[in-house]
Amino acid sequence: MPDAREFARPLIARNVILRYGDIVALDGASIDVASGDTMALVGESGSGKTTLLRCFNRMVEPDSGLVEVGGMDVRSESVTGLRRHIGYVPQNGGLLPHWRVLRNVALVPTLLAMRDANALAARALDVVGMPATVFGSRFPHELSGGQRQRVALARALAARPGVILLDEPFGALDAITRSDLHEAFENARREFPVTMLRVTHDLAEAARLADTIAGRRAGRVEQCGPLDELYASPASNYVAALIDRALAASAQLKPR
Repeated sequence: MPDAREFARPLIARNVILRYGDIVALDGASIDVASGDTMALVGESGSGKTTLLRCFNRMVEPDSGLVEVGGMDVRSESVTGLRRHIGYVPQNGGLLPHWRVLRNVALVPTLLAMRDANALAARALDVVGMPATVFGSRFPHELSGGQRQRVALARALAARPGVILLDEPFGALDAITRSDLHEAFENARREFPVTMLRVTHDLAEAARLADTIAGRRAGRVEQCGPLDELYASPASNYVAALIDRALAASAQLKPR
Protein backbone atom coordinates (compact mmCIF):
# COMPACT_ATOMS: atom_id res chain seq x y z
CA MET A 1 0.00 0.00 0.00
CA PRO A 2 1.37 3.47 -0.85
CA ASP A 3 2.56 5.76 1.92
CA ALA A 4 -0.50 7.69 3.17
CA ARG A 5 1.41 10.93 2.68
CA GLU A 6 1.20 10.40 -1.08
CA PHE A 7 -2.52 11.15 -0.90
CA ALA A 8 -2.17 14.53 0.84
CA ARG A 9 -2.95 17.62 -1.25
CA PRO A 10 -2.30 21.32 -0.55
CA LEU A 11 -5.09 23.86 -0.22
CA ILE A 12 -4.97 27.42 -1.53
CA ALA A 13 -7.47 30.28 -1.37
CA ARG A 14 -6.55 33.62 -2.94
CA ASN A 15 -8.53 36.85 -2.52
CA VAL A 16 -11.84 35.03 -2.11
CA ILE A 17 -14.88 37.31 -1.99
CA LEU A 18 -18.44 36.30 -1.23
CA ARG A 19 -21.40 38.57 -0.59
CA TYR A 20 -24.94 37.82 0.49
CA GLY A 21 -26.69 40.99 -0.54
CA ASP A 22 -25.18 43.76 1.60
CA ILE A 23 -23.41 41.27 3.87
CA VAL A 24 -19.76 40.54 3.05
CA ALA A 25 -19.12 36.97 4.20
CA LEU A 26 -15.61 36.72 2.73
CA ASP A 27 -13.61 39.87 2.09
CA GLY A 28 -10.50 38.91 0.14
CA ALA A 29 -9.77 35.81 2.26
CA SER A 30 -6.47 34.02 1.51
CA ILE A 31 -4.88 30.93 3.09
CA ASP A 32 -2.27 28.32 2.18
CA VAL A 33 -2.30 24.86 3.77
CA ALA A 34 0.77 22.80 2.95
CA SER A 35 0.36 19.20 1.88
CA GLY A 36 -0.05 17.00 4.96
CA ASP A 37 -0.53 19.91 7.39
CA THR A 38 -3.52 20.82 9.53
CA MET A 39 -4.75 24.40 9.70
CA ALA A 40 -7.33 25.69 12.18
CA LEU A 41 -9.64 28.57 11.26
CA VAL A 42 -10.29 30.46 14.50
CA GLY A 43 -12.33 33.59 15.12
CA GLU A 44 -15.52 35.20 16.28
CA SER A 45 -18.93 34.03 15.17
CA GLY A 46 -19.79 35.41 11.75
CA SER A 47 -16.15 35.82 10.71
CA GLY A 48 -16.61 33.51 7.70
CA LYS A 49 -14.74 30.44 9.02
CA THR A 50 -17.28 27.86 7.88
CA THR A 51 -17.99 29.78 4.67
CA LEU A 52 -14.31 29.66 3.67
CA LEU A 53 -14.05 25.97 4.61
CA ARG A 54 -17.03 25.10 2.42
CA CYS A 55 -15.54 26.84 -0.59
CA PHE A 56 -13.09 23.94 -0.89
CA ASN A 57 -15.81 21.32 -1.47
CA ARG A 58 -18.11 23.76 -3.31
CA MET A 59 -20.84 23.73 -0.71
CA VAL A 60 -20.33 27.49 -1.13
CA GLU A 61 -19.51 29.19 -4.44
CA PRO A 62 -17.60 32.49 -4.03
CA ASP A 63 -18.24 35.52 -6.21
CA SER A 64 -14.56 35.84 -7.11
CA GLY A 65 -11.12 34.62 -6.17
CA LEU A 66 -9.20 31.38 -6.56
CA VAL A 67 -9.83 28.15 -4.62
CA GLU A 68 -7.54 25.19 -5.32
CA VAL A 69 -7.19 21.64 -4.05
CA GLY A 70 -4.00 19.87 -5.07
CA GLY A 71 -3.13 22.63 -7.53
CA MET A 72 -6.45 22.31 -9.38
CA ASP A 73 -9.21 24.91 -9.41
CA VAL A 74 -12.18 23.33 -7.63
CA ARG A 75 -14.43 24.54 -10.45
CA SER A 76 -12.57 22.37 -12.95
CA GLU A 77 -14.30 19.21 -11.67
CA SER A 78 -17.91 18.28 -11.07
CA VAL A 79 -19.19 18.83 -7.54
CA THR A 80 -19.81 15.11 -7.11
CA GLY A 81 -16.34 14.14 -8.31
CA LEU A 82 -14.68 16.77 -6.13
CA ARG A 83 -16.49 15.73 -2.95
CA ARG A 84 -15.71 12.06 -3.37
CA HIS A 85 -12.03 12.93 -2.92
CA ILE A 86 -12.49 15.34 -0.01
CA GLY A 87 -13.51 14.06 3.42
CA TYR A 88 -16.01 16.22 5.28
CA VAL A 89 -16.97 16.08 8.97
CA PRO A 90 -19.84 18.41 9.95
CA GLN A 91 -20.64 19.33 13.54
CA ASN A 92 -23.47 16.82 13.78
CA GLY A 93 -21.53 13.98 12.14
CA GLY A 94 -23.99 13.57 9.27
CA LEU A 95 -24.22 9.78 9.56
CA LEU A 96 -27.02 8.00 7.70
CA PRO A 97 -29.34 6.90 10.53
CA HIS A 98 -30.73 3.81 8.79
CA TRP A 99 -27.29 2.39 7.99
CA ARG A 100 -25.08 0.51 10.41
CA VAL A 101 -21.70 1.94 11.40
CA LEU A 102 -19.54 -0.16 9.07
CA ARG A 103 -21.74 0.58 6.07
CA ASN A 104 -21.67 4.32 6.89
CA VAL A 105 -17.88 4.33 6.98
CA ALA A 106 -17.57 2.21 3.82
CA LEU A 107 -19.85 4.56 1.83
CA VAL A 108 -17.23 6.51 -0.15
CA PRO A 109 -14.85 3.56 -0.77
CA THR A 110 -17.87 1.70 -2.15
CA LEU A 111 -18.93 4.62 -4.37
CA LEU A 112 -15.36 4.82 -5.69
CA ALA A 113 -15.34 1.05 -6.35
CA MET A 114 -12.26 0.67 -4.16
CA ARG A 115 -11.18 -2.87 -3.44
CA ASP A 116 -11.94 -4.19 0.05
CA ALA A 117 -14.17 -1.24 0.97
CA ASN A 118 -15.22 -2.88 4.23
CA ALA A 119 -11.59 -3.58 5.16
CA LEU A 120 -10.71 0.08 4.54
CA ALA A 121 -13.66 1.12 6.69
CA ALA A 122 -12.67 -1.28 9.47
CA ARG A 123 -9.12 0.06 9.53
CA ALA A 124 -10.36 3.64 9.79
CA LEU A 125 -12.66 2.65 12.66
CA ASP A 126 -9.75 1.01 14.47
CA VAL A 127 -7.67 4.18 14.15
CA VAL A 128 -10.36 6.32 15.83
CA GLY A 129 -10.90 3.80 18.62
CA MET A 130 -14.16 2.30 17.35
CA PRO A 131 -13.26 -1.27 16.33
CA ALA A 132 -15.62 -2.70 13.74
CA THR A 133 -15.83 -5.98 15.64
CA VAL A 134 -17.55 -4.11 18.49
CA PHE A 135 -19.31 -1.16 16.83
CA GLY A 136 -19.61 -2.04 13.14
CA SER A 137 -23.09 -3.58 13.41
CA ARG A 138 -24.59 -0.77 15.52
CA PHE A 139 -26.81 2.01 14.28
CA PRO A 140 -25.88 5.67 14.89
CA HIS A 141 -28.69 6.13 17.45
CA GLU A 142 -27.07 3.40 19.56
CA LEU A 143 -23.90 5.49 19.96
CA SER A 144 -23.04 8.44 22.19
CA GLY A 145 -22.39 11.85 20.65
CA GLY A 146 -18.64 11.37 20.94
CA GLN A 147 -18.81 7.93 19.37
CA ARG A 148 -20.83 9.28 16.44
CA GLN A 149 -18.16 11.91 15.81
CA ARG A 150 -15.47 9.22 15.87
CA VAL A 151 -17.42 7.31 13.25
CA ALA A 152 -17.85 10.48 11.18
CA LEU A 153 -14.09 11.00 11.28
CA ALA A 154 -13.52 7.38 10.27
CA ARG A 155 -15.91 7.81 7.34
CA ALA A 156 -13.94 10.85 6.17
CA LEU A 157 -10.69 8.87 6.39
CA ALA A 158 -11.75 5.54 4.92
CA ALA A 159 -11.29 6.35 1.22
CA ARG A 160 -7.82 7.86 1.80
CA PRO A 161 -8.79 11.36 0.61
CA GLY A 162 -6.19 14.01 -0.08
CA VAL A 163 -8.04 16.52 2.08
CA ILE A 164 -10.40 16.45 5.07
CA LEU A 165 -12.56 19.43 6.04
CA LEU A 166 -13.83 19.54 9.64
CA ASP A 167 -16.54 22.04 10.60
CA GLU A 168 -16.36 22.29 14.41
CA PRO A 169 -16.54 18.50 14.77
CA PHE A 170 -16.23 18.64 18.58
CA GLY A 171 -18.17 21.86 19.18
CA ALA A 172 -21.36 20.28 20.54
CA LEU A 173 -19.60 17.90 22.94
CA ASP A 174 -18.69 18.24 26.59
CA ALA A 175 -15.10 18.98 27.63
CA ILE A 176 -14.24 15.42 28.71
CA THR A 177 -15.58 13.89 25.50
CA ARG A 178 -13.74 16.52 23.44
CA SER A 179 -10.49 15.67 25.22
CA ASP A 180 -10.95 11.98 24.38
CA LEU A 181 -11.66 12.89 20.76
CA HIS A 182 -8.48 14.95 20.58
CA GLU A 183 -6.52 11.75 21.14
CA ALA A 184 -8.49 9.97 18.42
CA PHE A 185 -7.85 12.90 16.08
CA GLU A 186 -4.10 12.81 16.77
CA ASN A 187 -4.06 9.06 16.10
CA ALA A 188 -5.84 9.68 12.82
CA ARG A 189 -3.29 12.32 11.80
CA ARG A 190 -0.43 9.90 12.43
CA GLU A 191 -2.06 7.05 10.54
CA PHE A 192 -3.51 9.13 7.70
CA PRO A 193 -1.38 12.29 7.33
CA VAL A 194 -3.69 13.98 4.84
CA THR A 195 -4.20 17.74 4.62
CA MET A 196 -6.81 18.98 7.10
CA LEU A 197 -8.65 22.27 7.44
CA ARG A 198 -10.79 22.65 10.55
CA VAL A 199 -13.06 25.28 12.04
CA THR A 200 -13.04 25.85 15.79
CA HIS A 201 -13.83 28.55 18.34
CA ASP A 202 -11.32 27.00 20.75
CA LEU A 203 -7.78 28.35 20.29
CA ALA A 204 -6.40 25.90 22.87
CA GLU A 205 -7.83 23.04 20.80
CA ALA A 206 -6.43 24.60 17.64
CA ALA A 207 -2.98 24.88 19.20
CA ARG A 208 -2.99 21.22 20.15
CA LEU A 209 -4.37 19.80 16.91
CA ALA A 210 -3.14 22.14 14.16
CA ASP A 211 0.20 23.06 12.61
CA THR A 212 -0.95 26.58 11.75
CA ILE A 213 -3.73 28.87 12.94
CA ALA A 214 -5.62 31.42 10.85
CA GLY A 215 -7.20 34.14 12.95
CA ARG A 216 -10.32 35.43 11.20
CA ARG A 217 -12.44 38.52 11.69
CA ALA A 218 -15.19 40.10 9.59
CA GLY A 219 -14.51 37.94 6.54
CA ARG A 220 -10.75 38.51 6.56
CA VAL A 221 -7.74 36.47 7.64
CA GLU A 222 -6.02 38.76 10.14
CA GLN A 223 -2.97 36.54 10.60
CA CYS A 224 -1.91 33.01 9.75
CA GLY A 225 0.97 31.01 11.21
CA PRO A 226 2.09 28.72 14.03
CA LEU A 227 0.91 29.60 17.53
CA ASP A 228 4.40 30.69 18.61
CA GLU A 229 4.45 33.25 15.79
CA LEU A 230 1.00 34.61 16.61
CA TYR A 231 1.90 34.80 20.28
CA ALA A 232 5.26 36.53 19.74
CA SER A 233 4.17 38.97 17.02
CA PRO A 234 0.40 39.40 16.73
CA ALA A 235 -0.43 41.23 13.52
CA SER A 236 -3.38 43.14 14.97
CA ASN A 237 -5.06 44.04 18.23
CA TYR A 238 -7.72 41.46 17.44
CA VAL A 239 -5.19 38.61 17.18
CA ALA A 240 -3.53 39.77 20.42
CA ALA A 241 -6.91 39.81 22.17
CA LEU A 242 -7.76 36.37 20.77
CA ILE A 243 -4.57 34.91 22.22
CA ASP A 244 -5.01 36.73 25.53
CA ARG A 245 -8.47 35.23 25.96
CA ALA A 246 -7.17 31.78 25.15
CA LEU A 247 -4.27 32.15 27.61
CA ALA A 248 -6.70 33.14 30.32
CA ALA A 249 -8.76 30.03 29.62
CA SER A 250 -5.82 27.64 29.40
CA ALA A 251 -2.57 28.26 31.23
CA GLN A 252 -1.01 25.37 29.28
CA LEU A 253 -1.49 27.11 25.94
CA LYS A 254 1.38 29.60 26.36
CA PRO A 255 4.36 28.46 24.26
CA ARG A 256 7.37 27.32 26.27
